[in-house]
Amino acid sequence: MTDASTDVLIVGAGPTGLTLALDLARRGAAVRIVDKSPAHPRTSRAKGPNPRSLEILADLGVVDEVLAAGSAPLPMRVYRDHRPVAETDPWADAAPTPATRFDRPWLIAQWRLEEILRARLAGHGVRVELGREVVGLEEEADGHHVDVTFADGRAERARYVVGCDGAHSPVRKLLGITFDGTTAEDQVMVSGDVELDHEDLGRDRWHQWFDADGAVMLCPIPGTRTGWWFQAGPERDADGRPLAPTLDGFRRLLTQHTGLPGRHLTRAELLSTYRVNVRMADRYRVGRVLLAGDAAHVHAIAGGLGMNTGIQDAFNLGWKLGQVLTGQADAGLLDTYEEERLPVAAWTLDLTSDRLRATLEAIREPGGNLSSAMTPETAGLGIGYRWSSLAGTEAGTEAGKAPDAPATGPHPGDRAPDAPCRDAATGERTHLYGTFAGPHTTVLGFGPASAAVLREVAATYGEGPGVRACRVYAADEDHGTAEPGSLIDDQGHAAAAYGFGAGGSGLVVIRPDHHAGIVAPAGDPGSVREYLRRLHGAPGMVDAVR
Repeated sequence: MTDASTDVLIVGAGPTGLTLALDLARRGAAVRIVDKSPAHPRTSRAKGPNPRSLEILADLGVVDEVLAAGSAPLPMRVYRDHRPVAETDPWADAAPTPATRFDRPWLIAQWRLEEILRARLAGHGVRVELGREVVGLEEEADGHHVDVTFADGRAERARYVVGCDGAHSPVRKLLGITFDGTTAEDQVMVSGDVELDHEDLGRDRWHQWFDADGAVMLCPIPGTRTGWWFQAGPERDADGRPLAPTLDGFRRLLTQHTGLPGRHLTRAELLSTYRVNVRMADRYRVGRVLLAGDAAHVHAIAGGLGMNTGIQDAFNLGWKLGQVLTGQADAGLLDTYEEERLPVAAWTLDLTSDRLRATLEAIREPGGNLSSAMTPETAGLGIGYRWSSLAGTEAGTEAGKAPDAPATGPHPGDRAPDAPCRDAATGERTHLYGTFAGPHTTVLGFGPASAAVLREVAATYGEGPGVRACRVYAADEDHGTAEPGSLIDDQGHAAAAYGFGAGGSGLVVIRPDHHAGIVAPAGDPGSVREYLRRLHGAPGMVDAVR
């Protein structure tokens, strides 16, 4: 057994594991990521990130590549009895707002997204270790390490282990964590990636054939000439049991429901049978081992929240592990991961089950389509943690809200809104999320009264990566002596979004995962001081861990 030179061992190299590895690596953690697969998968499975996940990918520095490699979501063309009967575009009225840069999800094959994340991770010197299957976990008696046994007999040690290894998670099973829920044996779908070249089938639409006796859905895979996501109701045997998907079976389904000649479907791979599973782990942490993504929760595919919920799990967990690893916070901070994300998983299970019911009902009628699965909630932008112990509270006030906090704007625990601004030093256009981006907490100060608190924050935490103080000047304020990193709210969107209004003042601490920690009056250094101490340690501790 070697000494633990690994801070975090991540098991599973899908989008959840890669997001977590990348977030930790940029924080300087000694992270490793292993996967039992012998090669990187080429599965297209999830259709892409939703707006909240796009914000996370922007923070990680990869969103431009993701946008370039994918495409905007496509309008839906619906057929009945081989004939088109309806067209709909669920995102036709969507538009960016000052508070939200991304107004719609993005189509990209999962394997391509994983390639982009792996390349960024490799820039930090971390590469996925393939063919590494974990078969044993044991926390050391000293409580400081986890011993990990691999299928090849080797044993290694890490300070923490995170299972991002899917719905059948060996890590979860090794921990003995229950995965309660249901499997709907009668709700079955077959899917795969296919090559289909037919001149009458335009790649500018997501084609959906719904008949009384089944369905076929074909969505073009971005970045390919003839690649499509294929989803369908399965073929069944004489007793009504679903048959396993095959190339010939896909051809028969294609002809039956679309009327297109089956010979045009020349390849089908990554074939799978999907049954609706609605399950959730009863806990996300056992000592120094944690779960994220499908290892912790699975649900109906309606709304496309599977991969997205995993990415958002990882982004919640990454900064907390980072703070604990550097000694800036004690291990109790990790308890807030389950505290915050487990209720979100429960909500997601309910939402996706409801959207599945709505969709199944809609497609019974001619013209009904998959847009019933999409609601504003599936964008992920409304998810927050007002119930969390990290949502700063004060005695005698509304839960999660400091005294005299503005009546509008985000409450502690809410996602922090974005807003367009100008850089005070250069005059160049920027936005609040550009200031938030990176592995740090941000303290926003509005109004002259906030200046003293921001100076104290800067003096206490310095120019390191831990905490960034940012003065947000109103358009008519004198900013001639602005501190580096200050912003000008030239259009008033930032003050409005945070509830301070024109000429208002106040302080907002933004956690590294873009959620408000506390909202406080501009002249209240105590609230800010205490909150930062909880996340980043006392000033002496900060100096010690640098």
